Amino acid sequence: MPDGSSIEIDAERLWFRLYELAEIGRSEGGGVTRLSFTEEERAAKDLVASYMREAGLEVREDVAGNLIGRREGSDPEVPVVLAGSHVDSVPNGGDFDGPLGVLAAVEALQVMEERDLNTQRPIEVVAFTDEEGARFGFGMIGSRATAGLLTPEDLDREDENGVSIAQAMRDCSLDPERIGEAARPEGSIHAYVELHIEQGKILENEALPVGVVTGIAGPVWLRLILEGEAGHAGTTPMGLRRDALSAAAAIIGTVEREAARTGTTVGTVGQLELMPGGINIIPGHVSFSLDLRDIDQDVRDEVEARIADEARRICEERGIVLETQTLQRLPPVLCSDLVREAAKEACDALAFEPFELASGAGHDGMHLADLRPIGMVFVRSKDGLSHNPDEYSSREDCAAGAEVLYRTLLKLANEN
Repeated sequence: MPDGSSIEIDAERLWFRLYELAEIGRSEGGGVTRLSFTEEERAAKDLVASYMREAGLEVREDVAGNLIGRREGSDPEVPVVLAGSHVDSVPNGGDFDGPLGVLAAVEALQVMEERDLNTQRPIEVVAFTDEEGARFGFGMIGSRATAGLLTPEDLDREDENGVSIAQAMRDCSLDPERIGEAARPEGSIHAYVELHIEQGKILENEALPVGVVTGIAGPVWLRLILEGEAGHAGTTPMGLRRDALSAAAAIIGTVEREAARTGTTVGTVGQLELMPGGINIIPGHVSFSLDLRDIDQDVRDEVEARIADEARRICEERGIVLETQTLQRLPPVLCSDLVREAAKEACDALAFEPFELASGAGHDGMHLADLRPIGMVFVRSKDGLSHNPDEYSSREDCAAGAEVLYRTLLKLANEN
């Protein structure tokens, strides 16, 4: 670790803001619940807006609800450097996933203001709307809108209470009919960089506080619906059953085996529903989710195809009707050399090893990659935990990551 004199950002201020923000949406289980277009998310954005104003930023929200703070450059007309993350969470999630990236970017710009540092390019901090997708099963709403990729059909997606994204927007005084206005013009952003906790154990195993991200794995979200036949648990012989849950269990085992075969793919079943749900009733209906990811799209798609073939075989053998719905399909994204080199230069200046690693989790920058260079800096996660109340990155590691971000932004904002 560099000595304290190398760190220019205010570590105490960043740490205080992280924990002040974490109190909004604090759950009974000790974690944080801030779903999109809710009072909790609104309160979080209002608090972050107050931090932005303290940092001397010009604050606005776009029609997608993205919160944006701008620090002007000496040439206001050139493409901006964009930094940020999100402040929404999964149910009973952690304090750092998302907020660290937003608050560290605000801190970086506040230090620039306090030190009277001029940059050629404007720098903007953005808190994107609904990165997690926890409410509607469809994430990264704000970044999709920024990239011009959010469609009217996307806004028809509903939460478990039947409220569509469009209606949730209206409830928050946003007009879904104007969503196209959130799209940034092509060429208006010079680069996007995001600081984020790793959400894994690689940096911890390497005993490193920060890392430079090489690319982001592309997720496929599927929902598999199995229709069998409910029946009496005591009177239906095993050989005559059309047990939807037994078929689902066999498919889930296939997911684990096929993902493990590649060494890089990960497959997760995070949601499972069955009906009728009685202790003495054979399940006739099962629905479960599948999250499949890899940094190599061809490898991921091959795994998906093998799972699909085996799922069809299992269901045919058992007399089960199978339906597969695609909820989301994103390609993997490579981080640009422009941002990676700036981040590695910052690491070198701070005597950090410029260690590179891939991101297994999806992030907002995935949607911006086709329009401008993107990059990420990771901060070490204790025990690799994320989406968990015990998610934790130390004060020192958060400060180290924020300092790397600060220096990366300065570099990107002053280059031709």
